[in-house]
Amino acid sequence: MRRALLSIALAALPAWAAAQATGTCTVPDHVPPARLSGEWNATFWNEGGAPDRPLDTGVLRLERHPEYGGSVRGDLLRGTGGQMRRSIVSGDVTDGEFHFDESDDGVDMAAVWNGVAEDCGGRLAITGTRRPATGADSPDPVLRFRLTKPSGWR
Repeated sequence: MRRALLSIALAALPAWAAAQATGTCTVPDHVPPARLSGEWNATFWNEGGAPDRPLDTGVLRLERHPEYGGSVRGDLLRGTGGQMRRSIVSGDVTDGEFHFDESDDGVDMAAVWNGVAEDCGGRLAITGTRRPATGADSPDPVLRFRLTKPSGWR
């Protein structure tokens, strides 16, 4: 499963990188929940590391948040070496900035995600930093992340 997730995540990188290199990327002011909804490939790497050498990969499935109309909520499934981990995430993109809260149990915050959404040739990509939440007992270090939708998803 890990190899499949990694190959899917890496397959999305060339199109995103090409659009970025040609300068066709824009930072949208707002990304509506409908555009954030769906399945995303998640790639995580160490701060100071390289995205093409991921520490971890996963799949994020988002849908409109049932309580907050302008936000999304969903499940993140990620793991390495056969150890899969599930988290609940919720957040939005406002003024071009991406913000997510992550919880392992649906109650306590485990991590916060901050980044920038870019529209690169019609494909949305979100890149940023995932940090353990203040006071969270998390074994995870500060990680960089990239979220991309698999080919065929919009």
